[in-house]
Amino acid sequence: MNQLALTNAAIFTVDPRNRVIPRGTLIVEDGRISAVGPSDEVIIPPGMPVIDASGHALLPGLIDAHSHSSLMRGVTENMQLMEWLPYYQLEHRALTEEYAFHSARLCYLEALKSGTTCVMDMYRFMHRCADAAGEIGLRVNLAPYVADAPGKDFFATRAENRALIHSHHGSQNGRIQVWMGLEHLFYCTPDAYREALECQAEYGVGIHTHASEQKEEDDAVKAHFGRRSIAQLDHYGILGERTLIAHCVWLNDEEIKRIADTGTAISHCPISNAKLASGVARVPEMLAAGITVGLGTDGPVCNNSLSLFEEMKFASLIQKATRLDATVLPADQILRMATINGARALGLGDRIGSLEVGKQADLLLLDLAQPNLTPTEINAAGGNLLWNLVFAADARNVAAVWVDGRQLIANGRATRVSEQAVITEAQQHGLALFQQCRDIAHLRTSMV
Repeated sequence: MNQLALTNAAIFTVDPRNRVIPRGTLIVEDGRISAVGPSDEVIIPPGMPVIDASGHALLPGLIDAHSHSSLMRGVTENMQLMEWLPYYQLEHRALTEEYAFHSARLCYLEALKSGTTCVMDMYRFMHRCADAAGEIGLRVNLAPYVADAPGKDFFATRAENRALIHSHHGSQNGRIQVWMGLEHLFYCTPDAYREALECQAEYGVGIHTHASEQKEEDDAVKAHFGRRSIAQLDHYGILGERTLIAHCVWLNDEEIKRIADTGTAISHCPISNAKLASGVARVPEMLAAGITVGLGTDGPVCNNSLSLFEEMKFASLIQKATRLDATVLPADQILRMATINGARALGLGDRIGSLEVGKQADLLLLDLAQPNLTPTEINAAGGNLLWNLVFAADARNVAAVWVDGRQLIANGRATRVSEQAVITEAQQHGLALFQQCRDIAHLRTSMV
């Protein structure tokens, strides 16, 4: 249903003024938002389907700015990053197109049921990930895991990435965007960075990579290249407004300034960074410098969960706890990181991430009549609901989700696929992949 009116909802627009409408109406026409405002001011066109959203909050769909589809959940545990990576690489050695499809389909379903409408996915065989996105209905940015360094040839190739741009960039009515995906400085040759820049200039696509995730990793980069990670990426020329870097936990002041000056965006993955004992990123300093910082889950293989609600809460609390400052990263700032900041980091800020006229209708409707959000008090500043959206809400509150005005979740259930079929098939393929990874465990190689 690409034409509808949602009335009497508590609307969090996340617009430039962070406008909250305690009792509002939003109208969708041809998959885009055509009106949003107080219910007593917005006129609903005759004959338009109307949903009474009393007792609900309406938000922009959440945006996962860095994830890796995977079936390997809960397998590589109790390891730091550089110990964990050789085990994680086994998945890519064993991966097939069929495994990639079921990984993506399961992850996209989980994300959608958690209120996420757009994902930046870095994986392999991503034409099959596009197929999975088409089934689920999710908006997905595809960044193939390109690695061309000697001994790291079990990831995607540069030719695969370029072919995916030709075949899928802008497909599914623009919901699929393809990026150049560079795994890491130790995995990619200078030619890979050079070709990424060529493709960026030729096709207008973004560049996505990892950097500065763990102190030992950054130290190893300095020892090998003679430069720290950000300086080496800068040397390759890839910092810029169409580049998104995941993690950036160990940035110093000079690096924060350089990233800000070049307009490079960052995807902050606080739960993964904590789980892999990587550290706590300097997010308040990044935001103060003017860097666009979105939130990412980093995928089930190193997070176990794909919930942006968990990510929002943890992102704020870990800063408060480690800085002994209860005022850092308040709810309004965190909500923006999970919505409009993520959209801007993905180059989609003019299309999604906030509820404004002209934007595409990627919508999240939350049921407030649940124990975890009761009692609710809403005013023009958000009331206690603003804080509870970040610190209390979770997937159980997700009542409905729309992408491009198409309803993908209704009454908490997917509308386009059989959830049970997705789960059953993922279970079967997941166990098979587990065993294949055990069978080739002797092929583990270090990151460096």
